[in-house]
Amino acid sequence: MAGPLDVGSVAPDFILKDQNNEEVQLSTFRGHRTVLLVFYPLAFSGHCQGELGALRDRLDDFTELAEVLTVSVDSAYAHKVWATEQGYEFPLLADFWPHGAVAQAYGVFNSAKGYADRGTFVVDIDGIIRYAAVNEPGTPRDPEEWLKALAAL
Repeated sequence: MAGPLDVGSVAPDFILKDQNNEEVQLSTFRGHRTVLLVFYPLAFSGHCQGELGALRDRLDDFTELAEVLTVSVDSAYAHKVWATEQGYEFPLLADFWPHGAVAQAYGVFNSAKGYADRGTFVVDIDGIIRYAAVNEPGTPRDPEEWLKALAAL
């Protein structure tokens, strides 16, 4: 893996299904909405649940500044169960097949583990990455950093 995409790079477009089996395309937000793109390893795991719980608990703070999209290699069906159980009201996108293709495009796919590392990207309204960070496996992220990055735009 070459590493995550750099700030200033054009964000690769994608179409993935959310927990309601609806397609979400990144480029539909261009021209009118910044996107917070959060890759996480797996549904139902401790750190991931904590991070997405922080998004859930402060969703209004995030959605005031950006569209929130989260991505893992889990299926839309697993995401549906997890979203219902945890009260997640933002898209949980399934990078299920081709397995991890979007995570690979963003340089955050962990091929040894078969899932995405904890990559976070802020994509501005022009489709340009303005914030990029990757945490090592098992290292939780600080959602306050995401709010700061969004507020800086």
